[in-house]
Amino acid sequence: MEDTYISVSRPLVLQTTGAHCMVRVRFDNVTKKFGEVVAVDGMSLSVEDGEFFTFLGPSGCGKTTALRILAGFYKPDQGTIYFDDEIVNDVPPFERNTGMVFQTYALWPHMNVFENVAYGLAIRKVPRDEAKRRVAEALRLVGLQGFEERLPSELSGGQQQRVALARALVIEPKVLLLDEPLSNLDAKLRVQTRVEITRLQKKLRITTVYVTHDQEEALCISDRIAVIEKGRVQQVGSPTEIYEKPQNQFVADFIGVANFLRGRIVGFSQDKRAIVLTDNGTKFETVYDGEISVGAPVLLSFRPEAVEIQEDGEGIGAKNFIEGKIRLASYLGDTVRYEVQAQDGVFKVDVHNPSGKRLLFEGERVRLSFDPALGRILPT
Repeated sequence: MEDTYISVSRPLVLQTTGAHCMVRVRFDNVTKKFGEVVAVDGMSLSVEDGEFFTFLGPSGCGKTTALRILAGFYKPDQGTIYFDDEIVNDVPPFERNTGMVFQTYALWPHMNVFENVAYGLAIRKVPRDEAKRRVAEALRLVGLQGFEERLPSELSGGQQQRVALARALVIEPKVLLLDEPLSNLDAKLRVQTRVEITRLQKKLRITTVYVTHDQEEALCISDRIAVIEKGRVQQVGSPTEIYEKPQNQFVADFIGVANFLRGRIVGFSQDKRAIVLTDNGTKFETVYDGEISVGAPVLLSFRPEAVEIQEDGEGIGAKNFIEGKIRLASYLGDTVRYEVQAQDGVFKVDVHNPSGKRLLFEGERVRLSFDPALGRILPT
């Protein structure tokens, strides 16, 4: 495989030519502790060249620590970090050729936009004329032409974030690292900016590792996602795989919203569906992956949008129905989310495009049903 630098008239970043994808970054059984706290626990995963890869998890799960290990700010206590096929555990940050965008942007307040973006080039002793061309190109890529003389205090939060992104890109990094870069922006600007980042990453084909706790953000921008809990990788997969085929309860519950029924396998239908008997004696059918045996304890999971809701007395399919009462109705504009109290627990139901449909109220009796093909069996 051959690496070639692109001239400043085209994208700034390192491009790779070749017939197949190569692994750009790899964690091999990496562990990092802070005293008695295990922040990263035996992490093993790989990021392909040109991929947009996201570390997703709740606050304190270890995702930012993993990113800082990748950047070289922390050294792992155990395990190995690879860039391409090179071990970089002892390589200092400035020699790893990564570009970092921090949550707080970390712009120099006394430097104007040009000086902030050019800072990394100055450290690398890039000739002034070359630096000017590269800064101009980086600012063009993020839509900040004409802002060169402004100070950070004269910019909006979104503009400061784009300056930080330009500063990371201008050094032509092998890997772009972003640590919750949108968390300080308001909701509408977050959506706009994540679209810009995704568009830019696809255009430049730069390997990107992104940290966020926002599930929707991760699903929108990522090629693949690593869901992390308590320092451990729970699942790695595409957004579709993570959402539609979660491998355990944490992933199903953290990504979007899920309903759960606890029970055990009591048999199998003729169409190869598992029959689950809940703790309260209700039977449900659903598809299943892998090997599963009669008597095995399981969790049956299904999403709110997979549920049909009907008022009491209306016809409904004979399989997978639940009777209950409306406990709460939340109108969200394009969706109404109901919470339904039933014998087996409280279930969430999403009704999309509610315009023209009667809003159900607290206390009304309803029947719920979900397609067996839309359920998922999880290990307990």
